[in-house]
Amino acid sequence: MSEQPLLRAVGVRKRYGATEVLRGIDLSVHKGQVVCLLGPSGAGKSTFLRCVNHLETIDGGQVWVDGEPIGFRLRNGKLHELREREVARQRRDIGMVFQRFNLFAHRSVLENVVEGPVTVLGTNTAQARKTGLELLDRVGLADRAGDYPAQLSGGQQQRVAIARALAMRPKLMLFDEPTSALDPELVGDVLEVMRDLAAEGMTMIVVTHEMSFAKEAADEVVFMADGAVVESGPPDRILADPSHQRTRQFLARVL
Repeated sequence: MSEQPLLRAVGVRKRYGATEVLRGIDLSVHKGQVVCLLGPSGAGKSTFLRCVNHLETIDGGQVWVDGEPIGFRLRNGKLHELREREVARQRRDIGMVFQRFNLFAHRSVLENVVEGPVTVLGTNTAQARKTGLELLDRVGLADRAGDYPAQLSGGQQQRVAIARALAMRPKLMLFDEPTSALDPELVGDVLEVMRDLAAEGMTMIVVTHEMSFAKEAADEVVFMADGAVVESGPPDRILADPSHQRTRQFLARVL
C-alpha cells in the first residue's frame, strides 16, 4: 500500500434540515485497497459515497482524492465551492455504480459504454468502441454489445453499468449497494465481476449487505450506524469478533 491515501475524508458532516446524517466521518483508503461499508439502513453509507464525488455538498469537513480537495477550492483561507463544470472534471476520476443501473434506454449496450469517453474525455470514437468491447468482454457481455438495456436482465444491466464506469479509467470506484435491486439468482454474476476488479487492484469503496463479498474481497470493513463510524478493521476481525455491541447486533441479524 502507498503511504499517501488515495481517498482521505476528515470530519465529513452532512445535514438534511434538522437531521444530521453524517456526524464527522473520518476514512482513508489507499490505492489498491477495497473497503466495504456495512451498517443498517439510514446509517449514512450511501450519503457518504455521494459526498465523495460531490453529488451531495458536505456541510463540514473535507474530502480529498489523490491529494485534490473534492468540490471545493481553498482561497484566502476559506473553502469555496467549485462550479459544476470543475466538479464534473473531478468526477472523471471517480467511477460510481448505483443501485439502479441508470443506462440510456435508447442507446445500445456498447453506446452506453462509449458515451462518456467520447463526450467527456474526447476519446476517438473508434478507440472508444474498441476499449468498450474489451470492457464488455471483461464483464462477460461482449456478445450483447448491440442489444438495448431492455433486452438484458438486471444483473446484465448492472455489469454494463460497471463497464461504463470503468471506461472512464477511474482512479477510484464507488459501489452503492450494486446488488440490492437484483433478484437473488442474478447477484452472483455481479459480485464475480467486482471480485475480479478487487483482485486486479482496483481501489474500491463498496456499500453492501453481501457479507460473503466483504469477507472475501475487502481489505477493511467499516461499520457505520447513526451517521458515524462505530468501528473498522480487517474483515476477519470485524465480522467474526466485533468490539462493539452495536456491530454485534447488526451482524446477528444479517448473518
